[in-house]
Amino acid sequence: MIPYHDENATLRPAVVTVVLVALCVAAWLFLQGAGMGVALAASVCNLGLIPGELTQTLRAGAAFPMGEGLACVIDPGPQYLNVLTSMFLHGSWMHLIGNMWFLWLFGNNVEDSMTRPRYVIFYLLCGLAASLAQVLADPRSSVPMVGASGAISGVMGAYLVLYPRVRVYTFVPLGFIFTTVALPAWVMLIYWMGIQILGGLSEIGGGEGGGVAFWAHAGGFVAGAVLVKIFASGNRVLAHETHHYRPRRVGWD
Repeated sequence: MIPYHDENATLRPAVVTVVLVALCVAAWLFLQGAGMGVALAASVCNLGLIPGELTQTLRAGAAFPMGEGLACVIDPGPQYLNVLTSMFLHGSWMHLIGNMWFLWLFGNNVEDSMTRPRYVIFYLLCGLAASLAQVLADPRSSVPMVGASGAISGVMGAYLVLYPRVRVYTFVPLGFIFTTVALPAWVMLIYWMGIQILGGLSEIGGGEGGGVAFWAHAGGFVAGAVLVKIFASGNRVLAHETHHYRPRRVGWD
């Protein structure tokens, strides 16, 4: 299922969400060379989160192939700042576009539910929780992790708690045909979370992989669902009330 629209109108400009999208796009274009060879590999190696580097379970100086004839060399000492920088990097155009679409679709309403400074802190904490979940799942991994999807998963977890009954319109592939269906947000989001858990379980014992960071998605989602109760304002959430649904009263006023 690919969501493309929800019935939850924003009440103010989603300034922070727009800035987050702009930062990710700028990093992709100017730091990562829009995915061109050496720039992409170097950015992922130097600014991505490598679990084994963070946990110091990989030997400093060890080299791992990155493509384009390049190798990623493990730096001495845990690279704590990479937990932050990795949230703004991506691995491909589709990776970037998909993440930014989900961030815009769900982030504008979650931003509406809290003050903008709180939303920034909330977003970064979800990204941190997502990174730690992936590191805990495979602490010796040499595969760099990049992408905003962990933090965005936190936004989606928050959306589930705040607006579970909002209708979300999605594309549903049926063989070679696409149809559209309107689903309550809780159906689409729980379905998505289930895919992440199944994907993560399928990787257990499978060794190194360079695919989707399923446990980061799951960790971010859970973190967002929990943290939103601290960061959201009940009055702001209730301002979204429409004839379609009645959101839950959560958070502080």
